[in-house]
Amino acid sequence: MKLHITLLALLFCVISVKAQTPDLIVFNAKVHTLDNSNNINEAIAVANGKIIKTGTDKQVLKLKGKKTQVIDAKGKTIIPGLFDSHMHIIRGGRFYNTELRWDGVRSLKRALTMLKEQAQRTPNGQWVRVVGGWNAYQFEEKRLPTLQEINDATGNVPTFILHLYGHAYLNKAGLKALNITADTPNPFGGLIQKDMYGNPTGLLVAEPNAFILYSTLSKLPELTEEEKVNSTKLFMTEMNRLGVTAIMDAGGGFQNYPDDYGITTKLCESNELTIRMPYYLFAQKAGSELSDYTRWISSVEIGQGCDVPNDAVKRFGKMPQIEYHVQGGGENLVMSAGDFENFDEPRPDLNPAMEGQLKAVLSLLIKNRWPFRLHATYNESISRFLNVIEEINEETPLDGLLWFFDHAETISDKNLQRVKALGGGIAIQHRMAYQGENFIKRYGKTAAAGTVPIKKMMDMGIKVGMGTDGTRVASFNPWVGLYWLTSGKTLGGLKYMAEENILDKNAAIKLFTQGSAALVRLDADRGMLKENYLADFILLSDDYFTATEEQILNMQSVLTIVNGKVVYGSQEFEHYAPQKVKAIPQWSPVNYYGGYQNQ
Repeated sequence: MKLHITLLALLFCVISVKAQTPDLIVFNAKVHTLDNSNNINEAIAVANGKIIKTGTDKQVLKLKGKKTQVIDAKGKTIIPGLFDSHMHIIRGGRFYNTELRWDGVRSLKRALTMLKEQAQRTPNGQWVRVVGGWNAYQFEEKRLPTLQEINDATGNVPTFILHLYGHAYLNKAGLKALNITADTPNPFGGLIQKDMYGNPTGLLVAEPNAFILYSTLSKLPELTEEEKVNSTKLFMTEMNRLGVTAIMDAGGGFQNYPDDYGITTKLCESNELTIRMPYYLFAQKAGSELSDYTRWISSVEIGQGCDVPNDAVKRFGKMPQIEYHVQGGGENLVMSAGDFENFDEPRPDLNPAMEGQLKAVLSLLIKNRWPFRLHATYNESISRFLNVIEEINEETPLDGLLWFFDHAETISDKNLQRVKALGGGIAIQHRMAYQGENFIKRYGKTAAAGTVPIKKMMDMGIKVGMGTDGTRVASFNPWVGLYWLTSGKTLGGLKYMAEENILDKNAAIKLFTQGSAALVRLDADRGMLKENYLADFILLSDDYFTATEEQILNMQSVLTIVNGKVVYGSQEFEHYAPQKVKAIPQWSPVNYYGGYQNQ
């Protein structure tokens, strides 16, 4: 028996030593661990998807084995991978290859040139579409395109251009393709603008909500399954290029579960995800929300997905490497609670029936211990939402259940106290970088200066995570958010934020790493670069900690590691990464312009 125990102990030691031999070492770097001491090291070693050592080059390189991949970082800065706490990657991936992105384009002249070029290569039966991520103030001309300019650029090719969640443009060919005429009535909550003769101009206005924009976009042709798989892979690569290694998908309009999750599920099953992707389930139809959540609760378990060990091994014979599972309900819980931010228009007054509808859904979620998130732009809406949550808490205590508001641009000090008392968190995004000028026009400089009240949230000890709300409102580029947090400026360069609300670079980057992870209680093994934490980290094109505002705005990763594996590389690091593939179909704008524009 003693001999048996000794042999087992010896075998365990051998296995332990073997496990500590790195799969990957990156050295000659500035490794910002973002731990509590803000240590800066020179090298990092990885084994089995976890960090096993950070330290000096000498300390780490001595761990190298015969099969260890060794990468010289050339003195560049390493930080943890960015975690976007609010994005629509599942929907965005399905459509990425169809979209001409104006994200980052610096002039309207260039944007219109791109529009004309794409119209010339788009085949019959397809559309040119620009779907969010831009605003007028990013252009040197500081104005929006006109319908005449759009029609001149696109001719007979149907075209849809979305501007934030305020309005969208259809060219003449688009109006014809959708059969929108003088007799077409306005849909609920939206306006089809008409000229003095009663004919539609091509402008669709969200009055007061974005349903007209969502629903029109849903009528456009989709890609084939093969094209959607390719599109999702390329969108993940684009996010990896921008340094993102995890995204909390917030659901989305016309994103039906489980059908519209099929592409990402397929990629999880084949171990082809390069983004950690827990997701929330978003109610789709007014009047059916309680039915939706009742059905999901009876058929889906929190944490259930193709990354669950027992289920994954049983179904696929192996354990997928990247998280992909149901995290909770939201961001939409009931349609009557949708206070979409269109700062060109007055704040919407929510339906008086909202409280009863929201209480029914929230009561169900809380009783079944489902985490939830809730879209909440305006303080007036937040007050009513909190009334409902507090009432339910008296009947069925939250008792530490994970929940948070999304957005919360105009939340008051009083409501922040209420959120804290209920154990809630807040996911913020850089929507004001795109809408600051419009907000000021409607509400004034004083109100804008504290929007979003980030410092107050943090000082009160409320958990705050940072995200983008890409792809249809703000851009999916997290560096716009870091520029906004650290400069207090809009994308158009207007400094509107009060000095006391602007974050230093260290605090800002922690919101996009530890903050997002802590918001959903995943911070025990991510958000820092330390032993036994996930090996998700990025090598930056510039040193973020010494960079200028313009450099931050143009920052990207030149080497992205997810789960200990290189998923993206550029410049001198390109040969370490998987080979890049072309977008399909061939006419895809991605083949000609890529995603976010830095030129």
